[in-house]
Amino acid sequence: MSNSFLAVILGIIEGLTEFLPVSSTAHLLIAEQMLGFHAPGQVFPVVIQFGAILAVVAVHWRKFLEVLVGLPTSRDAQHFTLTILIAFAPSVVAGLLLHGFIKQVLFSPAVAVPVIAFSLVAGGILILVLERMRPAPRYTDGDRLPYIKAFQIGLCQVLAIFPGVSRSGATILGGELLGISRPAAALFTFYLAVPTMLGATVLDIYKSRDALAAAAWNDIAIGFVVSFVVALIVVKGFIGFISRYGLAPFGWYRIAAGLALFAYLGLA
Repeated sequence: MSNSFLAVILGIIEGLTEFLPVSSTAHLLIAEQMLGFHAPGQVFPVVIQFGAILAVVAVHWRKFLEVLVGLPTSRDAQHFTLTILIAFAPSVVAGLLLHGFIKQVLFSPAVAVPVIAFSLVAGGILILVLERMRPAPRYTDGDRLPYIKAFQIGLCQVLAIFPGVSRSGATILGGELLGISRPAAALFTFYLAVPTMLGATVLDIYKSRDALAAAAWNDIAIGFVVSFVVALIVVKGFIGFISRYGLAPFGWYRIAAGLALFAYLGLA
């Protein structure tokens, strides 16, 4: 199979999994290894993830435009912007301090795959257990969370530096345990994803700038567009799905996927 065709497959995987609490990074890494895809440069996974994130901007463009226009005078716009920046701050610190360790150690094939298998199973169990323990929600507006809650969600997001830990799963489940309703936590997760993945994309491109001359930008562009289109569909239906079914279906999926990966490692 050509790299371009594999880029389409990986773009579909990314678009489907970026906002589901199953870890899109884990799915991309495992798929790349199984398909024998050699990522152009080291930026392919992050750039196509940003393609999926832009689907949030496309779906919620009115909100982002309203905030942008109202920022100089609107207290609501200023509050919203500050909550996003506060939640984003822990990931900035962790990303800058641990970028080399994350890329060279946590995401090295020898370490990442076993860690992903464990994280999928452990995360699935945590979802099933903690969903039952969540308190009654006290905050139901994802646009107007208290600053302290935004910061706490930001701390939850930092857990996603570990392979197999879902960024959306950590923030949505963490938000629920903090007394935030599931739809509000999911919506805030969507908003927070935009600066988080923009920052990760810029940092990765900068760190990998010496390798980019040989990077296959055509494959990156294909994966980017495909992930954007698929994620557009997922974003439109995700909040409605979890409002009705909760996170438990994803917990069971994670356990099954993690056990399958353990089995694969045992046979490899």
